[in-house]
Amino acid sequence: MNIIVLGCGLVGGPAALDLARGGEFEVTVVDVDEAAFRRIRGNPGITALRRDLRDPDAVLELVRPFDIVLSAVPGFLGFQTLRAVIEAGRPVVDIAFSAEDPFLLEEATRRNGVTAIVDCGVAPGMSNLLVAHACGRLDETQSVLIYVGGLPQLREWPYEYKAVFSPADVIEEYIRPARFVENGRLVVRPALSDPEFIQVPGLGTLEAFNTDGLRTLAKTLSVPNMKEKTLRYPGHIDKIAVLRETGFFDTAPVMIQGTAVRPIDVTAKILFPKWTLHEGEADLTVMRIEVAGAKDGCPARWVYDLFDKYDPGTGIHSMARTTGYTATMAVRLLAGGLFNRPGICPPEFMGKDPAVVEFMLAGLRERGIVYHESFG
Repeated sequence: MNIIVLGCGLVGGPAALDLARGGEFEVTVVDVDEAAFRRIRGNPGITALRRDLRDPDAVLELVRPFDIVLSAVPGFLGFQTLRAVIEAGRPVVDIAFSAEDPFLLEEATRRNGVTAIVDCGVAPGMSNLLVAHACGRLDETQSVLIYVGGLPQLREWPYEYKAVFSPADVIEEYIRPARFVENGRLVVRPALSDPEFIQVPGLGTLEAFNTDGLRTLAKTLSVPNMKEKTLRYPGHIDKIAVLRETGFFDTAPVMIQGTAVRPIDVTAKILFPKWTLHEGEADLTVMRIEVAGAKDGCPARWVYDLFDKYDPGTGIHSMARTTGYTATMAVRLLAGGLFNRPGICPPEFMGKDPAVVEFMLAGLRERGIVYHESFG
């Protein structure tokens, strides 16, 4: 079976390596940057193609010969790329996390007979899947709370933060309004709002704040209270808020010596070297999911915890593993015919099938990514 991975960045590259291991699939990975292929060079199971993925018509023709597509392009290209893949009639697993509502493409997926698994990373992604799974194990669900963050193990001033994906996508978390559900109503608050401190065993104190992480859950689940919060080391909120409120994340151009420049582009350019996780730098991923309600007439709660670290054996960062391997396990679901629901399919749709949930969790455990569950 032929798989094409669009994007060979810090997540797309490890995803391609995972799909190619053991000769399970024939894998082609595409990126515009020749340097992006460094990690996959020399792997006989992977073909590298240098192409510009900004042209959706070119993407449509590119993916036609392949059985399954994994889209790991930057968020600003995500929606147009997903639409092109759907129009090509190819099943797709998408981890681009674009700002647009993926259900706008529902009619196109139905018309083309396509299964499109979207938002299929760690969060959104496994968070959605496990929330739906927990809801199915309760008689009634009253609340969903998700805390998640990717962090460097070594805290370095001034930001004490590193990212394994595009800085522009990280900045988007800080400027996109956060949607959550409160008493059955959709509530919109600014990103970075409602800060709180939480304690993480083995790590210490982190600060949590609102981000737009519920995404499709706000539409697909009927739960009266749902919220997702991002985790960072203490002090991060204030630093980012100063940048945002000063205008460094603005998208409206300003004139500098006769040239129109978008402040967000300059900021991303400056922050990229400070936020990039370099080879050998250790990171970790923390997530806690709490789903509360009732079972057999009694209060009940399912909790899922993830504490994952950089793998020095493979040199693959934790956020790349937890995000990319979720996507590659979803590719295997499609390849094996274990999930073939037509249409736009956020991970909570997969979470409704216990066999699919166990398939995903078992595949991640095999790769050293373990979700611990508890019930009470």
